Amino acid sequence: MADETIATDGSEARNEATLCDARTSFQSLVNTIWRLRQPDGCPWDRKQTHASIAKNMIEEAYEAVDCIEADDVPHLREELGDVLMQVVLHAQIAADAGEFTMEDVARDIDAKLIRRHPHVFGEHAEAQSADEVLDIWDAVKLKEKETRDADAAAASERPAGLLDGVPRSLPALMQAQKVSRKAAAVGFDWETTEDVWAKVAEERAEFDREEPGSEAREMEFGDILFALVNVARKEGIDAESALRASTAKFRTRWEAMEDVAYERGIALESLSVAELNELWDEVKRSS
Repeated sequence: MADETIATDGSEARNEATLCDARTSFQSLVNTIWRLRQPDGCPWDRKQTHASIAKNMIEEAYEAVDCIEADDVPHLREELGDVLMQVVLHAQIAADAGEFTMEDVARDIDAKLIRRHPHVFGEHAEAQSADEVLDIWDAVKLKEKETRDADAAAASERPAGLLDGVPRSLPALMQAQKVSRKAAAVGFDWETTEDVWAKVAEERAEFDREEPGSEAREMEFGDILFALVNVARKEGIDAESALRASTAKFRTRWEAMEDVAYERGIALESLSVAELNELWDEVKRSS
């Protein structure tokens, strides 16, 4: 795909000078990471492996998300740079090991984006909504899996499972939503949201039947959460984002309670449950 044909809205080409600047800056970053990994470079960078810095990718991504949720644009620019640095460093580690290069990474994701947007780059009918786009993505992903399965069969290998592409290291709610969405894409789903709420009630009843403190009760609680994640999916709600927002709201109100308590010269831990609830309602009304 030629640079001059890249468009932001399907009709206006992005300015070639801007693309040139981006290429120059990105190549400079790639060169810097390469230099740090050379024998006379940085001892820390030289010793890193994919495994040794794996957690850094997660930490940097979450720091970027914090900036997004705080609408902190200046720091978001910085944190996105940190995320990009992780990508380039992993690519350089792979290049040094003869595994793949940064060029491979960029080419592969570019090809995937084009393949998964047939409504923009292909013959597919134009998508009218974000939900239609998600349906298209699911269909394309299933077709990709069919191709991989055929290749595996030709090599007499077991095909990859439907859920194999969902990382087990994802946050639990995010993982549950991705797993359930993949299952729904092949028809394993409830017909309506009300059906899922009925499943929530069923899981709650099973939870109540188990012995308090038992592993079985803990598992049933997990089933309740999984069912609730499916309610969110059916409603078009991202469960992970929804819980993060609710947690952030709770933190804000709790900090407001601490501020009020400090101004009044009292310690929160000295208050009764009734007094804490009264203070909570007070800050809630003022927020």
